[in-house]
Amino acid sequence: MQMGLLLKLPYVALERHLTRRLHELGFAELRPAHFAVFQSLLPQGSRLTDLAERAGMTKQSMGYLVDYLEQHGYLQRVPDPHDQRAQLIRITARSRKLDEAVETVLNELHDDWAARVGRAKFNQLRELLGDLVNALREGRGKEN
Repeated sequence: MQMGLLLKLPYVALERHLTRRLHELGFAELRPAHFAVFQSLLPQGSRLTDLAERAGMTKQSMGYLVDYLEQHGYLQRVPDPHDQRAQLIRITARSRKLDEAVETVLNELHDDWAARVGRAKFNQLRELLGDLVNALREGRGKEN
């Protein structure tokens, strides 16, 4: 099987499982597209343009996702203390509850996968993928 599918298929399974479980836990308005916002958001908050750039999408697409999440209580816009013309997007208490739920669900899924392939192999896989991610970060600007 080619490398692209080896990376993609587990991610798709993770995304489907996470979405289904989050819906069961009371976060039914969330869709996989919303995960890009949370993954791109810095702890101190982020500007919309920075979120869009980190997620690799247009400002308009990110704005749509942020608007939706703000309407559902996950995000808030606050004045940027360094530039009063700009706004920072920050998480809310509901997002912190979501973070706890995501961590729980991912731990469940990881335990399931480790049971299927063996804990040692699963830990080795995580370590190797971490090594690959670090190598790719170090190689930014080079052709990968």
